[in-house]
Amino acid sequence: MTAVLRVENLRIGFGAGTVVDGISFEVRRGECLALVGESGSGKSVTARTLVGLTGDGATVRADALTFDGRDLTRLRERDWRAIRGGRIGFVLQDALVSLDPLRRVGKEIDEVLAAHTPLSRRARAERIAELLAQVGVPEPGLRARQLPHELSGGLRQRALIATAIAGEPELIIADEPTTALDVTVQAQVLDLLAKLKSEDRSLLIISHDLAVVSRLADRVAVMKDGRIVEQGPVHQVLRAPAHDYTRSLLAAIPAEHTKGTRLSGTPAPPGERRPPGDVVIRVDAVTKSFRGPDGVARQAVRDVSFTLRAAETVGIVGESGSGKTTTARIALGLTEPDSGSVQVGGQAWSEVTGRDRRALRRSVQVVYQDPLASFDPRYTVAKVLDEALAVAAVPRERRRDRAVELLELVGLDARHLPRRPLQLSGGQRQRVAVARALAPRPAVIVCDEPVSALDVSVQAQVLDLLDDVQRRTGVAYLFISHDLGVVHHACDRVLVMKDGQVVEQGPVETVFTSPEHPYTRELIAAIPRLTAA
Repeated sequence: MTAVLRVENLRIGFGAGTVVDGISFEVRRGECLALVGESGSGKSVTARTLVGLTGDGATVRADALTFDGRDLTRLRERDWRAIRGGRIGFVLQDALVSLDPLRRVGKEIDEVLAAHTPLSRRARAERIAELLAQVGVPEPGLRARQLPHELSGGLRQRALIATAIAGEPELIIADEPTTALDVTVQAQVLDLLAKLKSEDRSLLIISHDLAVVSRLADRVAVMKDGRIVEQGPVHQVLRAPAHDYTRSLLAAIPAEHTKGTRLSGTPAPPGERRPPGDVVIRVDAVTKSFRGPDGVARQAVRDVSFTLRAAETVGIVGESGSGKTTTARIALGLTEPDSGSVQVGGQAWSEVTGRDRRALRRSVQVVYQDPLASFDPRYTVAKVLDEALAVAAVPRERRRDRAVELLELVGLDARHLPRRPLQLSGGQRQRVAVARALAPRPAVIVCDEPVSALDVSVQAQVLDLLDDVQRRTGVAYLFISHDLGVVHHACDRVLVMKDGQVVEQGPVETVFTSPEHPYTRELIAAIPRLTAA
């Protein structure tokens, strides 16, 4: 089988530091190679280098770095423009950053079609709708006219994939292409990528999801600290890993059989888990509609009801657009429902105003998917926590000591106080986000995709951390996630949402092992599993 991409002894450095240290691999025509490893292992910078986007100040050296026999180290930017998007498609992980916030989604795809195909304007418009439908975007004509911020994270990621495949490239490099996608759309995108592979396209997939890797990849290379520590056929590496690091990655995957166990290998804090206590949030028959760019009002949430008790974790799952995030915003008091009510600690959001509303809001906090986007990049950790403690009415002279207490609660210490978000790893940033949420001693923390952007080992640490914090404080979690393996591992009860409605809810074990609704069964059937393990 012919090698489309050949990498031999690739070394990448920034200043005096080396981030990729002599890696070698090849991608053959019609096959998929997966690069896996933790954040900071060098996966993403390798991918960017392969499309000429390493970054300013980078030093790139290689004994061989070729695409279809052409030396990539000798290309000028003009040469890259002819290859990038046309012969090599590139899917970045963060769709919100990758898509132009001022340009409609259809225009992003049209730019590729105009540059790399002979299609007329009318034919391009038809092709844009076809591509969006192909990657599972509902109402593709409408979505093509929307701006990125008007789409959910999953829809943005699908639009980015549509842009990457628009020029029918021979090689597709995809950096975490399914991270933001729910399981049914993830399955659809994986089927699409598998179809492209069957058409003799080549794929280089970067992913921390080993179940996705096992489903799509032919071979896998495991990276750690800028080096490849293990490489081989996917069934061999995942079934009988030779390196300790690969074995630790496999052990950290949350699933039904990991419930009640530690994923990170660290011991649990002393003491028994608390039983669920009093109801801290009661959501009663809430409904919410939004008007789209076409002027049509669409119901995002319809007649949703549930309760959340102290020391309990309730998960909300469903496809993008199912109403998960709108439900969470209503519970947080950030979005006013058209009808229905939300009570926090026995008080309804609609019945409190002014100072009382601010006090009630302190009892419900949130941890977002991307803490880097939710932090002011100019703030140090000390400033982030000081601001949260000030809102919580902690006296100024007590704030530093309380900030250190919070950091220690989430597994950090006072040494992290002077650091800024960009000086922290992804896992450390999420720990600071949890510490900030704990500052006002809330009864509830809404966790909105809190681990979906993290690699599997850091995800394991954060899931164990959330469990530790709940054991110590009795805080309740409303846990929103598209990852059903994470939900099965972390939650006590689960709500399944579709088209704004709760179609099934109950104890997580019951819902996952004996689902009653056809949609729930469809979700569970779509969960990617380690088929090679």
